[in-house]
Amino acid sequence: MLTNFAVCRTVALNAGLLVMTAGSFDLCAVAVAQSPTASAPAAVRQIGTVKAVAGNSLTLTTDAGQEVVVSVADGARILQLAPGSTDLKTAQTITLTDIAAGDRVLVSGKAGDAGAGFAATRVILMKSSDIAQKHEAEQGDWQKRGTGGIVNAVDAGSGSVMLSVGAKKLTVNTSSATQFRRYAGDSVKFEDAKPGTLAQIQVGDQLRVLGAKSDDGSSIQAEKVVSGSFKNLAGLIATIDAAGGTLTLKDLATKKTVTVKITGNSSLKALPPQTAARFAVRAKGGANGGDSQASASGAGQAAGGAGGERTGGAGHSAGADLSQLVSRLPDQTVADLKVGDAVMIVASQPDGANSNVTCVTLLSGVEPILAATPSGGPSITLSPWNIGGGTDSAQ
Repeated sequence: MLTNFAVCRTVALNAGLLVMTAGSFDLCAVAVAQSPTASAPAAVRQIGTVKAVAGNSLTLTTDAGQEVVVSVADGARILQLAPGSTDLKTAQTITLTDIAAGDRVLVSGKAGDAGAGFAATRVILMKSSDIAQKHEAEQGDWQKRGTGGIVNAVDAGSGSVMLSVGAKKLTVNTSSATQFRRYAGDSVKFEDAKPGTLAQIQVGDQLRVLGAKSDDGSSIQAEKVVSGSFKNLAGLIATIDAAGGTLTLKDLATKKTVTVKITGNSSLKALPPQTAARFAVRAKGGANGGDSQASASGAGQAAGGAGGERTGGAGHSAGADLSQLVSRLPDQTVADLKVGDAVMIVASQPDGANSNVTCVTLLSGVEPILAATPSGGPSITLSPWNIGGGTDSAQ
């Protein structure tokens, strides 16, 4: 799943109106903009996930990763909003006993004397079950109306982006209503994608777009755009530093040695030999069509029926199948890897940087695929949108 492509944008409180766009997956980051009066101190606010409820207190894990104990004052307003709600008038008044571990809350109040916690005068709740339901609906929408590819050109004047989607070109038309998100280069968590702009999108970026396509399929009117700077790497592991969580490999495409950071959020998978052999036939077959297409489909079925969108182009079809298949494979650890293993890696990197890449997904067991195209790297690549976070799973 884009485990968790949270699109909570701006929350403003004005005469009781809470303006919130919550395209929430399992996280819904909320920020409230309130202007304190000259005589009143600014309220303390915390946003996070409920870890525990005991008596009149909540223990939160904030979005910054801190643990905070919040005491809920007598008479505090406790309100429940549905994900996507835009008005506090639609909120349901609830009690503290309605809050459970896993729920998302925005609490407002004043800091405690010791600074270790604070007393909440208002709690705004989104139930984890409601967020999950919203997530499922939005995930389905992205699967039906979403597509993605590599950025070929950006025309800031017209607000359009040209994508390569396999062998086809797709014009992405944006407007003032288009919501932009940018993958956080220093994080492999898809939910860490931040509000972005068209100006941040660069040639070579990977981009995912949700919207309505034209009748001939040559263009799409973008409602939401998510972009990021990713590297597709492939080669043999040269060194492994398990304690430091890094490995190095010589990338087949660039012939450069790259250091890759493995974190607790990195997804490590291994491709079964029979499946790898079938994808190798697909990679070697290139644009030969039918037989190689059937091989890729057979590979997907062999590993559990990973379907895969057919958006044109032999390499892209197989790549889509492979990326979706990967999410169904058992997890591996760094201890399962060894020097000399052939791997394919999707890595994130800070915008504009060419080093310090962080592994999003690593797939081992790909020797046959790399051997099929030894001169310049594999013709099949993995997509970050279908793994470790996906198509608003991004999938």
